[in-house]
Amino acid sequence: MSELDILARVQATLESRKTAEPSSSYVAGLYAKGTDSICKKVAEEAAETIMAAKDGDAHHLVKEVADLWFHSMILLSQYGVSVTDVAAEFERREGVSGITEKASRPKP
Repeated sequence: MSELDILARVQATLESRKTAEPSSSYVAGLYAKGTDSICKKVAEEAAETIMAAKDGDAHHLVKEVADLWFHSMILLSQYGVSVTDVAAEFERREGVSGITEKASRPKP
């Protein structure tokens, strides 16, 4: 079983919540509130991840990163992006210097 298996199962659940009644689940309710609300949750979870890291508690850090990934996956799903798409981007970057990869990005 690969590490992506659990992420694929979570992704499938998230997709099923897109058409669910907003009052039926947390995720359905978050989708109903829209992208701004989802982005706020991602930012909140990122801040909590940073605080857990600064506390030096690895167990707490794992829990917060799981929350961050979960909410990031909701955001990806909102845009029709899958964990496979993100994994493909990691594969594209594998073995490429971070400096080189960043320099190859289009300038804003």
